Amino acid sequence: MTESEKNPGGRRVLDAGALRALSHPLRVRIFDILAQEGPQTASTLAEILGESSGATSYHLRSLARHDLIRELEGDRGGRERWWERPPGGIIYDSRAVQGSPAGEAALQVAVAEAMRRRHDELMEFFSGRIDQEPTEWVDASASMTSGISMTAAQTAELIKKIEAVIDEAADAYRDQKGEGVRRVSVRADIFPLKNLKNKKENAS
Repeated sequence: MTESEKNPGGRRVLDAGALRALSHPLRVRIFDILAQEGPQTASTLAEILGESSGATSYHLRSLARHDLIRELEGDRGGRERWWERPPGGIIYDSRAVQGSPAGEAALQVAVAEAMRRRHDELMEFFSGRIDQEPTEWVDASASMTSGISMTAAQTAELIKKIEAVIDEAADAYRDQKGEGVRRVSVRADIFPLKNLKNKKENAS
């Protein structure tokens, strides 16, 4: 069974090596830029990030070594190599590194860095840039949090439904270009809350 068959939408469960590759802040930023802006070279990334092309080239090779990105096929002109992020998402799953102290440590660092990036992007938009955006984009933006009482099975089913909606939109609009088209971040965080009721009962 292939990784794509195991995970709907072609999502890849990251192993310890890939997690270590994504534990560096600049690599996470490069990984995100390739998803948001499309194929890039070491030089174009250096310009975006304010880094040297030597540094971005080094980090590109590190990501490619673990198949997180790949060299773009075909001739785009020039001598530089173009890199892209393959279709499909990634999954941080503790079971993939269970029993490996190094793998578990890499998972913690990679997840922390990914969450920091997500938080920074969210705050940058809602705490500052939102006042500079056109009304149509403000109206098309949202940050929602809901508390729902469900079983683990019901929660897993909800996740599948949300993934299906996101995958459908990604497939429909993947190559869309033209006036008014922008890259949009779609996020869903679903996890069980701490059981405060049991905590109170144990304390009494």
